[in-house]
Amino acid sequence: MTKTKLMGILNVTKDSFFEKGKYFDSDQAIERALEIAKQGADILDIGGESTRPGAQPVTEEEELKRVIPVIQALKNAISIPISIDTSKLNVAAQAIDAGASLINDVTGFQHPEMQDIALTSGVTICVMHMQGTPQTMQQNPDYPEEITAYLLHWFEERIELLLKKGIKKQQIILDPGIGFGKTVAHNVAIIENLPKLKTLGFPLLIGLSRKSFMGKILQRNTTDLLPSTLIMNGLAIQGGADIIRVHDVAEHRQVIDLLAGLTTRVY
Repeated sequence: MTKTKLMGILNVTKDSFFEKGKYFDSDQAIERALEIAKQGADILDIGGESTRPGAQPVTEEEELKRVIPVIQALKNAISIPISIDTSKLNVAAQAIDAGASLINDVTGFQHPEMQDIALTSGVTICVMHMQGTPQTMQQNPDYPEEITAYLLHWFEERIELLLKKGIKKQQIILDPGIGFGKTVAHNVAIIENLPKLKTLGFPLLIGLSRKSFMGKILQRNTTDLLPSTLIMNGLAIQGGADIIRVHDVAEHRQVIDLLAGLTTRVY
């Protein structure tokens, strides 16, 4: 069994749903990135635009100003891969030039030119499902069939398109988009049915860190959801998640290492 990889989140934004702009300053962002690497992350995911429900888009110029200097500063300062969390073409292209080796696109590489960037650069890509946009996605999300069946069909179509484009299978990671146009029941069903999504034959990334569906179940705020996040990510790992994307890196490093130790009987 392959050990799950840990992706640490670095939001260089003013309006992230959890960090609330804590790392908006470039120096603070760089310091946090170094800490994320030290705490045991396998991948660093840098984003300059919030995609929380209702978030307003930022300009390309602003997003570039937020993320490119940070990536440039970290390129030779950390030994783990850098992911750029963006749906903007020029941000993705410049981030790759600056040192990023993964594009994490919440729009699922729908834009043909983003597909071109993936093709010509050869970088790893994370293809995420989202219903609607961050501004509309939580307005009564609905699917014509059971959510897992829907995602299987959606991913099959997206994979076929990308492979026909010339993108290699080994470049592709899939993300079912927990919280992106999903109800509480949808999110829970996705976690319960990860083995079905694994039948697609691609690595799965799960990003549920501190998301509101857990708070709705427990009637708790985002700040109180670390224990819930640890439990749900533990279930995701047992369900076959290849990568978990988290805010709390040190705590999840222990979860991954413990579950791996139990599996391999290293104790």
